[in-house]
Amino acid sequence: MFKRVLVANRGEIALRIIRACRELGVESIAVYSEADVDSMHVQLADHSVCIGKGPSKESYLKPDRIIAACEITGAEAIHPGYGFLSENARFAEICTSSGIKFIGPSAKVISMMGDKATARENATANGVPCTPGSDIIIDPDEALAFAKKIGFPVMIKATAGGGGRGMRPCFNAEEFHSLFAAASNEAMACFGNGQCYMEKLVLNPHHIEFQIIADTHGNFIQLGERDCSMQRRNQKIIEECPSPLIRPEMRKRMGDASVKLIKAIGYENAGTIEYLVDAAGENFYFMEMNTRIQVEHPVTEEVMGCELIKEQIRIAAGMPLSEHVLNATPRGHSIECRINAEDPYNNFTPSPGKIDLWYAPGGKGVRVDTHVYSGYTVPPYYDSMIAKLIVTAATREIAIARMKRALSEFMIRGIKTTIPFQLEILNHPDFVSGHYDIGWVGRFLEEKELAK
Repeated sequence: MFKRVLVANRGEIALRIIRACRELGVESIAVYSEADVDSMHVQLADHSVCIGKGPSKESYLKPDRIIAACEITGAEAIHPGYGFLSENARFAEICTSSGIKFIGPSAKVISMMGDKATARENATANGVPCTPGSDIIIDPDEALAFAKKIGFPVMIKATAGGGGRGMRPCFNAEEFHSLFAAASNEAMACFGNGQCYMEKLVLNPHHIEFQIIADTHGNFIQLGERDCSMQRRNQKIIEECPSPLIRPEMRKRMGDASVKLIKAIGYENAGTIEYLVDAAGENFYFMEMNTRIQVEHPVTEEVMGCELIKEQIRIAAGMPLSEHVLNATPRGHSIECRINAEDPYNNFTPSPGKIDLWYAPGGKGVRVDTHVYSGYTVPPYYDSMIAKLIVTAATREIAIARMKRALSEFMIRGIKTTIPFQLEILNHPDFVSGHYDIGWVGRFLEEKELAK
Protein backbone atom coordinates (compact mmCIF):
# COMPACT_ATOMS: atom_id res chain seq x y z
CA MET A 1 0.00 0.00 0.00
CA PHE A 2 1.09 3.58 -0.63
CA LYS A 3 2.41 5.72 2.17
CA ARG A 4 1.22 9.05 0.72
CA VAL A 5 -1.39 9.90 -1.92
CA LEU A 6 -1.81 13.36 -3.43
CA VAL A 7 -5.39 14.41 -4.19
CA ALA A 8 -5.37 16.42 -7.43
CA ASN A 9 -8.81 17.92 -6.98
CA ARG A 10 -10.97 20.07 -4.73
CA GLY A 11 -14.40 20.14 -3.09
CA GLU A 12 -16.37 17.15 -1.92
CA ILE A 13 -14.52 14.59 -4.03
CA ALA A 14 -11.17 15.71 -2.58
CA LEU A 15 -12.59 15.31 0.92
CA ARG A 16 -14.03 11.93 -0.02
CA ILE A 17 -10.60 10.69 -1.18
CA ILE A 18 -8.87 12.07 1.93
CA ARG A 19 -11.28 10.15 4.17
CA ALA A 20 -10.73 6.94 2.19
CA CYS A 21 -6.96 7.38 2.55
CA ARG A 22 -7.23 7.86 6.28
CA GLU A 23 -9.27 4.67 6.70
CA LEU A 24 -6.66 2.80 4.66
CA GLY A 25 -3.83 4.15 6.81
CA VAL A 26 -2.49 6.31 3.98
CA GLU A 27 -1.37 9.92 4.42
CA SER A 28 -3.13 12.45 2.16
CA ILE A 29 -1.73 15.51 0.42
CA ALA A 30 -4.19 18.23 -0.56
CA VAL A 31 -3.47 20.74 -3.30
CA TYR A 32 -5.47 23.95 -3.38
CA SER A 33 -5.86 27.25 -5.14
CA GLU A 34 -5.80 30.57 -3.34
CA ALA A 35 -9.61 30.61 -3.58
CA ASP A 36 -9.82 27.29 -1.71
CA VAL A 37 -7.57 28.11 1.23
CA ASP A 38 -10.53 27.72 3.63
CA SER A 39 -11.99 24.63 1.99
CA MET A 40 -12.53 21.63 4.24
CA HIS A 41 -10.32 19.32 2.17
CA VAL A 42 -7.36 21.58 2.95
CA GLN A 43 -8.13 21.50 6.66
CA LEU A 44 -8.52 17.72 6.93
CA ALA A 45 -5.62 16.52 4.77
CA ASP A 46 -2.40 15.47 6.46
CA HIS A 47 -0.44 17.97 4.34
CA SER A 48 -1.43 20.69 1.88
CA VAL A 49 0.26 22.65 -0.90
CA CYS A 50 -0.97 25.82 -2.63
CA ILE A 51 -0.61 25.47 -6.41
CA GLY A 52 -1.84 28.80 -7.77
CA LYS A 53 -4.57 31.37 -8.11
CA GLY A 54 -8.33 30.80 -8.11
CA PRO A 55 -9.08 30.07 -11.77
CA SER A 56 -8.59 26.36 -12.50
CA LYS A 57 -6.36 27.06 -15.50
CA GLU A 58 -3.93 28.71 -13.07
CA SER A 59 -4.05 25.91 -10.48
CA TYR A 60 -5.92 22.59 -10.78
CA LEU A 61 -5.24 22.32 -14.53
CA LYS A 62 -1.47 22.83 -14.12
CA PRO A 63 0.21 19.39 -14.32
CA ASP A 64 3.68 20.75 -13.55
CA ARG A 65 2.53 22.28 -10.28
CA ILE A 66 0.77 19.10 -9.21
CA ILE A 67 3.83 16.99 -9.99
CA ALA A 68 5.99 19.48 -8.11
CA ALA A 69 3.69 19.13 -5.09
CA CYS A 70 4.23 15.35 -5.24
CA GLU A 71 7.99 15.77 -5.34
CA ILE A 72 7.97 18.24 -2.44
CA THR A 73 5.81 16.03 -0.22
CA GLY A 74 7.03 12.60 -1.30
CA ALA A 75 3.63 11.43 -2.57
CA GLU A 76 3.83 8.09 -4.39
CA ALA A 77 0.47 8.28 -6.15
CA ILE A 78 -2.08 10.79 -7.43
CA HIS A 79 -5.85 10.42 -7.27
CA PRO A 80 -7.38 12.80 -9.83
CA GLY A 81 -11.01 12.54 -8.68
CA TYR A 82 -13.38 13.66 -11.44
CA GLY A 83 -13.16 16.65 -13.78
CA PHE A 84 -9.96 18.70 -14.13
CA LEU A 85 -7.15 16.31 -15.19
CA SER A 86 -8.92 13.04 -14.40
CA GLU A 87 -9.30 12.01 -18.06
CA ASN A 88 -6.21 13.73 -19.40
CA ALA A 89 -4.02 11.07 -20.98
CA ARG A 90 -1.04 13.39 -21.14
CA PHE A 91 -1.24 13.98 -17.39
CA ALA A 92 -1.38 10.22 -16.77
CA GLU A 93 1.74 9.88 -18.94
CA ILE A 94 3.52 12.63 -17.00
CA CYS A 95 2.72 10.87 -13.72
CA THR A 96 4.13 7.60 -14.99
CA SER A 97 7.29 9.18 -16.41
CA SER A 98 7.78 10.96 -13.07
CA GLY A 99 7.59 7.69 -11.14
CA ILE A 100 4.20 8.53 -9.65
CA LYS A 101 1.27 6.10 -9.80
CA PHE A 102 -1.81 7.54 -11.50
CA ILE A 103 -4.86 6.13 -9.72
CA GLY A 104 -6.89 5.25 -12.78
CA PRO A 105 -6.46 3.47 -16.10
CA SER A 106 -3.35 3.77 -18.24
CA ALA A 107 -2.75 6.76 -20.49
CA LYS A 108 -3.23 4.44 -23.47
CA VAL A 109 -6.69 3.38 -22.34
CA ILE A 110 -7.68 6.95 -21.45
CA SER A 111 -6.75 7.99 -24.98
CA MET A 112 -8.56 5.00 -26.44
CA MET A 113 -11.83 5.57 -24.60
CA GLY A 114 -11.65 9.27 -23.74
CA ASP A 115 -11.82 10.19 -27.40
CA LYS A 116 -15.49 9.59 -28.16
CA ALA A 117 -15.03 8.69 -31.81
CA THR A 118 -12.34 6.11 -31.00
CA ALA A 119 -14.44 4.79 -28.13
CA ARG A 120 -17.31 4.12 -30.54
CA GLU A 121 -14.95 2.20 -32.80
CA ASN A 122 -13.84 0.02 -29.88
CA ALA A 123 -17.43 -0.55 -28.77
CA THR A 124 -18.51 -1.56 -32.26
CA ALA A 125 -15.52 -3.88 -32.65
CA ASN A 126 -16.58 -5.70 -29.47
CA GLY A 127 -20.22 -6.10 -30.36
CA VAL A 128 -21.61 -3.31 -28.19
CA PRO A 129 -24.54 -1.65 -30.02
CA CYS A 130 -23.93 1.90 -31.25
CA THR A 131 -26.19 4.37 -33.02
CA PRO A 132 -25.26 5.13 -36.65
CA GLY A 133 -22.50 7.73 -36.57
CA SER A 134 -19.46 9.23 -38.22
CA ASP A 135 -15.75 9.42 -37.65
CA ILE A 136 -14.26 12.83 -36.88
CA ILE A 137 -15.43 15.31 -39.52
CA ILE A 138 -13.67 18.67 -39.82
CA ASP A 139 -15.33 20.14 -42.91
CA PRO A 140 -18.87 21.49 -42.15
CA ASP A 141 -20.15 20.72 -45.65
CA GLU A 142 -18.92 17.13 -45.43
CA ALA A 143 -20.56 16.87 -42.00
CA LEU A 144 -23.87 18.15 -43.40
CA ALA A 145 -23.74 15.61 -46.19
CA PHE A 146 -23.26 12.82 -43.65
CA ALA A 147 -26.14 14.14 -41.54
CA LYS A 148 -28.42 14.00 -44.57
CA LYS A 149 -27.23 10.46 -45.28
CA ILE A 150 -28.15 9.06 -41.85
CA GLY A 151 -31.17 11.35 -41.57
CA PHE A 152 -32.13 14.08 -39.14
CA PRO A 153 -32.25 14.49 -36.22
CA VAL A 154 -28.56 14.10 -35.38
CA MET A 155 -26.41 14.90 -32.37
CA ILE A 156 -23.23 16.87 -33.06
CA LYS A 157 -20.66 15.91 -30.43
CA ALA A 158 -17.15 17.08 -29.61
CA THR A 159 -14.79 14.14 -29.61
CA ALA A 160 -13.04 15.53 -26.52
CA GLY A 161 -16.23 16.72 -24.84
CA GLY A 162 -17.66 15.96 -21.43
CA GLY A 163 -20.20 17.25 -18.93
CA GLY A 164 -22.62 18.11 -21.71
CA ARG A 165 -20.25 20.59 -23.34
CA GLY A 166 -19.56 20.52 -27.07
CA MET A 167 -22.91 18.88 -27.86
CA ARG A 168 -25.72 20.20 -30.06
CA PRO A 169 -28.87 18.40 -31.27
CA CYS A 170 -29.79 19.32 -34.84
CA PHE A 171 -33.17 18.67 -36.44
CA ASN A 172 -32.77 20.10 -39.94
CA ALA A 173 -30.22 21.16 -42.54
CA GLU A 174 -30.97 24.86 -42.21
CA GLU A 175 -29.56 25.12 -38.68
CA PHE A 176 -26.76 22.59 -39.14
CA HIS A 177 -23.81 24.88 -39.93
CA SER A 178 -24.44 27.25 -37.02
CA LEU A 179 -24.86 24.36 -34.56
CA PHE A 180 -21.79 22.55 -35.88
CA ALA A 181 -19.73 25.72 -35.38
CA ALA A 182 -21.19 26.28 -31.90
CA ALA A 183 -20.31 22.74 -30.78
CA SER A 184 -16.79 23.02 -32.20
CA ASN A 185 -16.15 26.45 -30.68
CA GLU A 186 -17.39 25.39 -27.25
CA ALA A 187 -15.24 22.27 -27.34
CA MET A 188 -12.18 24.29 -28.32
CA ALA A 189 -12.78 26.74 -25.47
CA CYS A 190 -13.38 24.00 -22.87
CA PHE A 191 -11.03 21.22 -23.96
CA GLY A 192 -8.58 22.74 -26.45
CA ASN A 193 -9.90 20.39 -29.16
CA GLY A 194 -12.68 21.49 -31.51
CA GLN A 195 -13.01 18.26 -33.51
CA CYS A 196 -16.53 16.87 -33.80
CA TYR A 197 -18.36 13.77 -34.98
CA MET A 198 -22.04 12.88 -35.32
CA GLU A 199 -24.51 10.29 -34.14
CA LYS A 200 -28.10 9.58 -35.08
CA LEU A 201 -30.18 11.25 -32.38
CA VAL A 202 -32.35 8.83 -30.38
CA LEU A 203 -35.54 10.68 -29.47
CA ASN A 204 -36.73 10.68 -25.84
CA PRO A 205 -34.06 8.23 -24.63
CA HIS A 206 -33.06 7.31 -21.12
CA HIS A 207 -29.49 7.89 -19.94
CA ILE A 208 -28.30 4.70 -18.26
CA GLU A 209 -24.74 4.09 -17.09
CA PHE A 210 -23.00 1.00 -15.76
CA GLN A 211 -20.36 1.15 -13.05
CA ILE A 212 -17.41 -1.07 -13.92
CA ILE A 213 -14.25 -1.85 -12.01
CA ALA A 214 -11.25 -4.06 -12.79
CA ASP A 215 -7.98 -4.97 -11.09
CA THR A 216 -4.67 -6.37 -12.33
CA HIS A 217 -5.50 -9.89 -11.13
CA GLY A 218 -7.98 -10.75 -13.87
CA ASN A 219 -11.13 -9.49 -12.20
CA PHE A 220 -13.47 -7.51 -14.47
CA ILE A 221 -16.89 -6.79 -13.02
CA GLN A 222 -19.89 -4.49 -13.31
CA LEU A 223 -21.75 -3.16 -10.30
CA GLY A 224 -25.12 -2.43 -11.83
CA GLU A 225 -26.68 0.59 -13.44
CA ARG A 226 -27.57 4.14 -12.54
CA ASP A 227 -30.38 6.11 -14.16
CA CYS A 228 -29.14 9.62 -14.96
CA SER A 229 -32.00 10.70 -17.22
CA MET A 230 -33.15 13.53 -14.95
CA GLN A 231 -30.92 16.23 -16.40
CA ARG A 232 -31.02 19.78 -17.69
CA ARG A 233 -28.91 20.72 -20.71
CA ASN A 234 -26.93 17.48 -20.30
CA GLN A 235 -26.16 18.32 -16.66
CA LYS A 236 -27.45 15.69 -14.24
CA ILE A 237 -29.78 16.82 -11.44
CA ILE A 238 -31.01 13.59 -9.83
CA GLU A 239 -29.58 10.08 -10.19
CA GLU A 240 -30.84 6.75 -8.90
CA CYS A 241 -29.82 3.12 -8.60
CA PRO A 242 -31.26 0.87 -9.85
CA SER A 243 -33.13 2.38 -12.79
CA PRO A 244 -36.94 2.18 -12.61
CA LEU A 245 -36.92 1.48 -16.36
CA ILE A 246 -34.47 -1.40 -16.81
CA ARG A 247 -35.88 -4.93 -16.69
CA PRO A 248 -33.74 -7.90 -15.53
CA GLU A 249 -33.14 -9.24 -19.04
CA MET A 250 -32.02 -5.83 -20.31
CA ARG A 251 -29.86 -5.32 -17.21
CA LYS A 252 -28.03 -8.57 -17.91
CA ARG A 253 -27.46 -7.73 -21.59
CA MET A 254 -26.09 -4.28 -20.76
CA GLY A 255 -23.95 -5.59 -17.91
CA ASP A 256 -22.51 -8.38 -20.03
CA ALA A 257 -21.71 -5.93 -22.86
CA SER A 258 -19.96 -3.62 -20.39
CA VAL A 259 -17.76 -6.41 -19.00
CA LYS A 260 -16.93 -7.67 -22.48
CA LEU A 261 -15.77 -4.19 -23.50
CA ILE A 262 -13.51 -3.56 -20.51
CA LYS A 263 -11.92 -6.99 -20.87
CA ALA A 264 -11.20 -6.35 -24.52
CA ILE A 265 -9.44 -3.04 -23.87
CA GLY A 266 -7.57 -4.26 -20.78
CA TYR A 267 -9.20 -1.74 -18.46
CA GLU A 268 -7.85 -1.15 -14.96
CA ASN A 269 -9.49 0.67 -12.04
CA ALA A 270 -13.00 2.21 -11.87
CA GLY A 271 -14.94 3.65 -14.77
CA THR A 272 -18.39 4.13 -16.21
CA ILE A 273 -19.92 3.06 -19.51
CA GLU A 274 -22.81 5.26 -20.58
CA TYR A 275 -25.70 4.17 -22.78
CA LEU A 276 -28.82 5.58 -24.35
CA VAL A 277 -31.88 3.35 -23.98
CA ASP A 278 -34.86 3.89 -26.27
CA ALA A 279 -38.23 5.03 -24.96
CA ALA A 280 -39.59 1.48 -24.93
CA GLY A 281 -36.70 0.25 -22.80
CA GLU A 282 -35.89 -2.47 -25.35
CA ASN A 283 -32.74 -1.28 -27.15
CA PHE A 284 -29.52 0.24 -25.84
CA TYR A 285 -26.71 2.08 -27.58
CA PHE A 286 -23.18 2.84 -26.42
CA MET A 287 -22.72 6.57 -25.86
CA GLU A 288 -19.31 7.03 -24.22
CA MET A 289 -17.02 5.87 -21.46
CA ASN A 290 -15.80 7.92 -18.52
CA THR A 291 -12.37 6.64 -17.51
CA ARG A 292 -12.67 7.93 -13.95
CA ILE A 293 -14.92 7.88 -10.91
CA GLN A 294 -18.30 9.56 -11.48
CA VAL A 295 -19.98 12.25 -9.38
CA GLU A 296 -22.91 9.91 -8.80
CA HIS A 297 -20.91 6.88 -7.62
CA PRO A 298 -22.39 7.01 -4.07
CA VAL A 299 -25.74 5.54 -5.17
CA THR A 300 -23.89 2.47 -6.45
CA GLU A 301 -21.92 2.26 -3.21
CA GLU A 302 -25.08 2.37 -1.12
CA VAL A 303 -26.95 -0.25 -3.14
CA MET A 304 -23.98 -2.59 -3.70
CA GLY A 305 -22.40 -2.18 -0.26
CA CYS A 306 -18.93 -1.17 -1.45
CA GLU A 307 -16.51 1.76 -1.23
CA LEU A 308 -15.29 2.60 -4.71
CA ILE A 309 -12.65 5.18 -3.77
CA LYS A 310 -10.93 2.69 -1.47
CA GLU A 311 -11.06 0.08 -4.21
CA GLN A 312 -9.45 2.52 -6.65
CA ILE A 313 -6.54 3.08 -4.28
CA ARG A 314 -6.18 -0.66 -3.57
CA ILE A 315 -6.14 -1.52 -7.27
CA ALA A 316 -3.50 1.14 -8.01
CA ALA A 317 -1.37 -0.35 -5.24
CA GLY A 318 -1.50 -3.74 -6.98
CA MET A 319 -4.08 -5.34 -4.73
CA PRO A 320 -7.05 -7.41 -5.95
CA LEU A 321 -10.65 -6.30 -5.61
CA SER A 322 -12.07 -6.92 -2.15
CA GLU A 323 -14.14 -10.06 -1.72
CA HIS A 324 -17.24 -8.07 -0.77
CA VAL A 325 -16.95 -6.20 -4.08
CA LEU A 326 -16.46 -9.38 -6.12
CA ASN A 327 -19.53 -10.88 -4.43
CA ALA A 328 -21.62 -7.69 -4.24
CA THR A 329 -25.38 -8.07 -4.64
CA PRO A 330 -27.88 -5.19 -4.88
CA ARG A 331 -29.91 -4.20 -1.86
CA GLY A 332 -32.62 -1.57 -1.83
CA HIS A 333 -32.81 1.69 -3.76
CA SER A 334 -30.68 4.84 -3.63
CA ILE A 335 -31.29 8.36 -4.97
CA GLU A 336 -28.84 11.26 -5.21
CA CYS A 337 -29.62 14.95 -5.59
CA ARG A 338 -26.81 17.25 -6.68
CA ILE A 339 -27.12 20.38 -4.56
CA ASN A 340 -25.87 23.25 -6.72
CA ALA A 341 -25.30 26.89 -5.82
CA GLU A 342 -27.69 28.10 -8.52
CA ASP A 343 -30.96 30.02 -8.70
CA PRO A 344 -33.40 27.56 -10.34
CA TYR A 345 -35.99 30.30 -10.81
CA ASN A 346 -33.61 32.64 -12.61
CA ASN A 347 -32.42 30.36 -15.42
CA PHE A 348 -30.17 28.46 -12.99
CA THR A 349 -27.80 31.39 -12.66
CA PRO A 350 -24.76 30.51 -10.50
CA SER A 351 -25.03 31.79 -6.93
CA PRO A 352 -21.55 32.05 -5.41
CA GLY A 353 -21.09 33.84 -2.09
CA LYS A 354 -20.94 33.35 1.65
CA ILE A 355 -23.06 30.66 3.31
CA ASP A 356 -24.48 32.24 6.45
CA LEU A 357 -26.10 29.04 7.71
CA TRP A 358 -25.50 25.42 6.76
CA TYR A 359 -27.54 22.67 8.37
CA ALA A 360 -27.43 19.26 6.69
CA PRO A 361 -30.16 16.64 7.14
CA GLY A 362 -29.59 13.33 8.89
CA GLY A 363 -31.41 10.24 10.07
CA LYS A 364 -31.61 6.68 8.81
CA GLY A 365 -30.42 6.16 5.26
CA VAL A 366 -29.25 9.75 4.71
CA ARG A 367 -25.74 10.61 3.51
CA VAL A 368 -24.35 14.06 2.69
CA ASP A 369 -21.06 14.39 0.79
CA THR A 370 -19.85 18.00 0.96
CA HIS A 371 -16.92 20.26 1.69
CA VAL A 372 -18.83 23.36 2.83
CA TYR A 373 -19.98 24.66 6.20
CA SER A 374 -21.51 27.72 7.84
CA GLY A 375 -19.32 30.72 7.03
CA TYR A 376 -17.82 29.12 3.91
CA THR A 377 -17.68 31.26 0.78
CA VAL A 378 -18.54 29.49 -2.48
CA PRO A 379 -15.98 30.74 -5.04
CA PRO A 380 -17.08 31.77 -8.55
CA TYR A 381 -14.40 29.84 -10.44
CA TYR A 382 -15.61 26.25 -10.34
CA ASP A 383 -18.57 23.94 -10.91
CA SER A 384 -21.55 25.08 -8.86
CA MET A 385 -22.11 21.78 -7.03
CA ILE A 386 -21.66 22.23 -3.28
CA ALA A 387 -23.04 18.94 -1.96
CA LYS A 388 -24.50 15.57 -2.84
CA LEU A 389 -27.50 14.37 -0.85
CA ILE A 390 -27.89 10.60 -1.02
CA VAL A 391 -30.71 8.58 0.51
CA THR A 392 -31.13 4.82 0.59
CA ALA A 393 -34.13 2.70 1.51
CA ALA A 394 -35.61 -0.76 1.01
CA THR A 395 -37.79 0.40 -1.89
CA ARG A 396 -37.92 3.26 -4.39
CA GLU A 397 -41.15 4.52 -2.87
CA ILE A 398 -39.57 4.83 0.57
CA ALA A 399 -36.42 6.37 -0.94
CA ILE A 400 -38.46 9.11 -2.64
CA ALA A 401 -40.27 9.91 0.62
CA ARG A 402 -36.94 9.95 2.46
CA MET A 403 -35.35 12.27 -0.11
CA LYS A 404 -38.27 14.71 0.14
CA ARG A 405 -37.94 14.70 3.92
CA ALA A 406 -34.17 15.22 3.76
CA LEU A 407 -34.40 18.05 1.21
CA SER A 408 -37.00 19.81 3.34
CA GLU A 409 -34.63 19.60 6.36
CA PHE A 410 -31.66 21.05 4.46
CA MET A 411 -31.08 24.66 5.54
CA ILE A 412 -28.72 26.77 3.43
CA ARG A 413 -28.86 30.54 3.83
CA GLY A 414 -26.90 33.25 2.07
CA ILE A 415 -26.99 31.72 -1.42
CA LYS A 416 -29.58 30.21 -3.74
CA THR A 417 -29.64 26.45 -4.33
CA THR A 418 -31.43 23.91 -6.52
CA ILE A 419 -33.26 22.31 -3.58
CA PRO A 420 -36.70 23.87 -4.26
CA PHE A 421 -36.59 22.70 -7.87
CA GLN A 422 -35.57 19.18 -6.90
CA LEU A 423 -38.51 19.02 -4.49
CA GLU A 424 -40.80 19.96 -7.37
CA ILE A 425 -39.43 17.08 -9.41
CA LEU A 426 -39.74 14.55 -6.59
CA ASN A 427 -43.38 15.52 -6.09
CA HIS A 428 -44.25 15.20 -9.77
CA PRO A 429 -46.29 12.13 -10.78
CA ASP A 430 -43.92 11.39 -13.69
CA PHE A 431 -40.95 11.00 -11.37
CA VAL A 432 -42.93 9.02 -8.82
CA SER A 433 -44.02 6.59 -11.54
CA GLY A 434 -40.55 6.43 -13.09
CA HIS A 435 -41.82 7.72 -16.45
CA TYR A 436 -39.18 10.27 -17.43
CA ASP A 437 -36.42 10.63 -20.02
CA ILE A 438 -33.53 13.01 -20.70
CA GLY A 439 -35.88 15.61 -22.18
CA TRP A 440 -38.27 15.65 -19.22
CA VAL A 441 -36.74 18.61 -17.36
CA GLY A 442 -36.70 20.76 -20.48
CA ARG A 443 -40.35 20.05 -21.19
CA PHE A 444 -41.26 20.66 -17.55
CA LEU A 445 -39.54 24.06 -17.57
CA GLU A 446 -41.28 25.02 -20.81
CA GLU A 447 -44.66 24.12 -19.31
CA LYS A 448 -43.93 26.20 -16.22
CA GLU A 449 -42.94 29.14 -18.41
CA LEU A 450 -46.12 28.89 -20.47
CA ALA A 451 -48.21 28.69 -17.31
CA LYS A 452 -46.98 32.06 -16.05
